[in-house]
Amino acid sequence: MKLLKPSWVNHNGKPIFSVDIHPDGTKFATGGQGEDSGKVVIWNMAPVLREEDEKNENIPKLLCQMDNHLACVNCVRWSNNGLYLASGGDDKLVMVWKRAAFIGPSTVFGSSSKLANVEQWRCVMILRNHTGDVMDVAWSPHDVWLASCSVDNTIAIWNARKFPEIVMTLKGHTGLVKGLTWDPVGKYIASQADDHSLKVWRTMDWQLETNITKPFSECGGTTHVLRLSWSPDGQYLVSAHAMNNSGPTAQIIERDGWKTNMDFVGHRKAVTVVKFNPKIFKKKQKNGSTPKPSCPYCCCAVGSKDRSLSVWLTSLKRPLVVIHDLFDKSIMDITWTLNGLGLLVCSMDGTVAFLDFSQDELGDPLNEEEKNAIHQNIYGKSLAIMMGSQLSSTIIENPEMLKYQQERQGNQNPNGAQASGPENQTPKLTNVLNGESLEDIRKNLLKKQVETRTADGRRRITPLCIAQLDTGGTAAVNSIGMKSNLLLTSASKIEPMKALDSRFTERSKATPGVTSVPLTIGITPLDRVKDSSSVKEPKGKDETSSDSEDKIVVKSMTKRKGEMEGAEVVEKRKKGRPRKDAKMMPISQPFPQVTFLLSTDKEPSRLTTPVALLKLPTPSIQKSFSTQVSTDGVTYLEVENEVSVVSGSRLSQLKWSREGREWDTLLPSRIIIATGSSDVVAVACEDRTLSVFTACGRRLIPSIMLPAPMSALHCSGHFVMALTASATLSVWDVQKQTALVKNESLNPILSGTEATVSQSFLTRQGVAVVSLSNGKTYCFNSSLETWNLIADKQDSLVQCTDFRSCVSSQDALGSMGPLALTQGRNLSAGRLASRLSSTPHHLQQGMTLAFLEKQLASALILLSASEYRHWLLIYARFLVNEGYELRLRELCQDLLGPVHKSSSSSWETTVLGLRKRDLLTEVLPVIGQNLRFQRLFTEYQDQLELLRLK
Repeated sequence: MKLLKPSWVNHNGKPIFSVDIHPDGTKFATGGQGEDSGKVVIWNMAPVLREEDEKNENIPKLLCQMDNHLACVNCVRWSNNGLYLASGGDDKLVMVWKRAAFIGPSTVFGSSSKLANVEQWRCVMILRNHTGDVMDVAWSPHDVWLASCSVDNTIAIWNARKFPEIVMTLKGHTGLVKGLTWDPVGKYIASQADDHSLKVWRTMDWQLETNITKPFSECGGTTHVLRLSWSPDGQYLVSAHAMNNSGPTAQIIERDGWKTNMDFVGHRKAVTVVKFNPKIFKKKQKNGSTPKPSCPYCCCAVGSKDRSLSVWLTSLKRPLVVIHDLFDKSIMDITWTLNGLGLLVCSMDGTVAFLDFSQDELGDPLNEEEKNAIHQNIYGKSLAIMMGSQLSSTIIENPEMLKYQQERQGNQNPNGAQASGPENQTPKLTNVLNGESLEDIRKNLLKKQVETRTADGRRRITPLCIAQLDTGGTAAVNSIGMKSNLLLTSASKIEPMKALDSRFTERSKATPGVTSVPLTIGITPLDRVKDSSSVKEPKGKDETSSDSEDKIVVKSMTKRKGEMEGAEVVEKRKKGRPRKDAKMMPISQPFPQVTFLLSTDKEPSRLTTPVALLKLPTPSIQKSFSTQVSTDGVTYLEVENEVSVVSGSRLSQLKWSREGREWDTLLPSRIIIATGSSDVVAVACEDRTLSVFTACGRRLIPSIMLPAPMSALHCSGHFVMALTASATLSVWDVQKQTALVKNESLNPILSGTEATVSQSFLTRQGVAVVSLSNGKTYCFNSSLETWNLIADKQDSLVQCTDFRSCVSSQDALGSMGPLALTQGRNLSAGRLASRLSSTPHHLQQGMTLAFLEKQLASALILLSASEYRHWLLIYARFLVNEGYELRLRELCQDLLGPVHKSSSSSWETTVLGLRKRDLLTEVLPVIGQNLRFQRLFTEYQDQLELLRLK
C-alpha cells in the first residue's frame, strides 16, 4: 500500500467536507468552504496517480472551480453515468452540474493570477425544497432518482429524469439527517440521523421498511456527518456513529432480517464515514493453483473523529490496515476508484490523502459473471437486467460513452426532454453499408445495447461507436469517414487491474473489416481478427471520456441480450470471452463443433456442416466449484468432484451452508451443475441423473433420469427446471410431485433460425422462460401446451410505440418482474419515437395499441400479477387518451363481469389473484379524466356501487 498526501489539493486551508472520484477515474470533486461562499472544485486525477504527471507543468491539476453555492458545500456526488455532479450545501440548495460542451479555457492559461478553468462545468439545475442545510446527496443506482437529506429532518427524493420534480419527501426522523445510501439495486434507501436511528425505506412505495435504534441508543455527542454505506453485493449496510459497550463502532446491519450482530470496532472516537469498495473480491490464488473456492468478500473503509482511517475485509476478523493521525482533524468523506484499488479521504483540516492498494493486498476482483451469480442469488436476478431498465425515456450512457453521448444526445437537457439537437434535424443519411442504411444500423445499435452491471449497481454498456453515424459536424466523423469499420470494438485484452497503467486515455481500437465477414456459419473463427488493430480512432476534442474502463467491461460481458442479425453478430460476439457456463455457447471453437446450430432434416441447412440435431452447450466439469443461492440469507453450495474412490466408483460431495448451518451429501457421479432456491436444492450429475433435496438436505425424490446431458438448471420456490443438451425442457413441482412441462422440445422456437439459447430462467410461479441469441424470448405455456413469444428485441412495434404520456411516476416500479427481465432496456418508453417522428400519428397509435395488448397478454402468460396490473393501467390510460371507446367498454365489461349471477356465466372473478372489480375501481378514475367518456364512467361507477350494496 502506498500513502500520498497531495498538498496541492486544498481549499486555501479551509475545511474540505466531501470528496468523490468520477466514475471514469480521470477526475475527482471536492466540496467545502470557499472565501465568502461554498466551493466545489474539480481536480485532475492523473497527478495524484502518477508522480511524473504531478511534476509535469503542462498537466493541469485544477480543472474547474465553481463558487455558485452561497454557503459551505457539505457533499459532492457524481452520477453513476458520470454526466452530472450534484452538490448540497448550507444554503439549503442542491445544485446539479453538467459539463458545458467544447469551450476552451475561460482565460488564457496562466495569464492571470487566478488559474483558468480547463473544463467548463455549469449549474444546470437548482433544487429548492429543504428548509435547512443539505448534509448529503446520493444518486440511485441507475440515476433514476437523486436523494438529498437535511437538518430539516427530511429526505427529498428528486426525479433525476425530470428535475426539479420531487417524487417523495421522506419524513420520520426527529433529528438532523446526516447521511444517505442506496442499496445496489435501488430497492431501498437508508438514512442516518442525529435522532439515534437508522431508517431503511422501500423505494417501491417510499414507506419505512425498518427503523434501527438499538446500536445508537448510547451515542452521545454529535458528528458533523453520518455517512453510512451499503456493500456492493447488497448484503450488508454499515452505519456511521454507533456504540457497543460504550465504545464507538461502525454497526454492521445484515440485509437478511436487518440483524445487528456485528460491528467494526477499534476507533477511539465516533465514526463519521464508512465507504464500501465498489468491487467484490475473492482470495488471490497463489501461482495459479486452484485451492478450495473461498467465499467472496467485500472491503470497507472507516473514518472517524479520532483522525484515523481503518480498512476492513469482510473475510477477516481484524482490519487490513489502520492509519493513525492521518490528519489533524476529523475525517469527513471517503471515496474509492472504480477499479477498487485507490482510496481518497478528506478531512476537516482541509487536506486529502490518497491510498493506493495492490491486488495482492485486497484480492482478485470478481468478474462480471461471478458478480452476476452473486446478485442472481441475493436478488433472484442478475443486476445486469434489473430494475430501472425501462424507467427512462432517455438513453443513459456510462462514462466510456461520454464523448459520443455529448455528440449524440445533442442538447439533451437534464430535464430529460429532448431539445431540438442536431440529431433531430439531420436529414436522413442515405449512405448504405452492407445493404443496410446507416439510419437502420443506428437504430439497431441503439436497440441492442448490451449491458452488464457492476457490483455497485452501475450500468455498464458495451461501447458501440455510434459517432460516425452522426452528421453533427464532429471531428470523428469527418476524419474517419463512412468506412466499413463502422462498429468499433475494443480488441484489446487489458486485464481489469492494468487499466490504471493504460493512463486512462488509450482509445478503443477499430477492427477493420469485421463487419463484412460473410456469415455462412453462425460462428467465425475469431482468433484471427483478435488484434488486427490498425486503424486508430482519432481523439475527439473532449478528453473526459476514458476507454480504459471499457476494457474492463468488455472483457467480462456476460449477458448477451439481443444479438445482432447478419454480420453484426460477429461483431457483438467478439467482445468478451466465451462463457464458461451453459447460458452462452462457446465461441472460439474450430468449425467441426458447430453442432449446436440449428437445422432440421426437412429443410436444406444453410450451414457448411450438415447438422441433424439441435444441440445446446453443456457446462464443462470442474474439479470443484461453489455457487451462492437463495434470496433469504446467503446460502452457499460447494461441490467437490471425486472426493474419494470407493470400490471403483468415484464419489462427489455437495455441501450446503447458510449462516453457520450446513449439511453435505455424497453422489456417485461427478456433479455438473448445482443450484437451489430457498426451498430446494437440485443437482445434475455427469451420469444424466438429477437429484432434488430439501433445504435441510433430505432427498425429495429418487434420481430423475434425464434424456440427455444437462445444459441449464434452475430452481425457484418448489419448482425445478431442466434444459438438456438435446434442447428439451422440463419443469417439475417437486412439492406436489407433478410435471408442469414434460420433455418439451425447443424445436418450434429454434428451427429455421441460426439462434441458440442465450439465457433461461424460471419465474416464481414456475413458468420457464428461454431467451435466444436473436433477441426473441419465449415462455412455455403449460395450459395451452405451446411456446409463446413474449419479447422480441427486433419487434418494430417496440421501437415505434410511444406510451410515455401514459406512464405515471407511481407505477414505474410495478413493472419489475419476469417480463421486464426479458425485455430489459429495450423498452424505454417511446425512446425511438422521437427519432421516428416521421411516423404518421395513426400508424404510431396503432402500433402502440398492439404493443400494449401484447404486453398484457405476455404478463398474463407469465403469471406475473404486478406486471399485469402495471400494463393494464397504462393500457387503460392509452385507450382513454386516444379515444378507443369500444375497447375501453369491452375492458370495463370484462373487469365488471355479470351484475346478476347466472349458471351459464364462465366469468372468473379474479385474474392472477387480483380481483377484477378492484382493478376496475383503479381504471375508473383514469376514464374520468376524459370528458368524452362521461357516460361510460357514470355507467360503470353506478354498476360497481350497485354491486357493493348487494
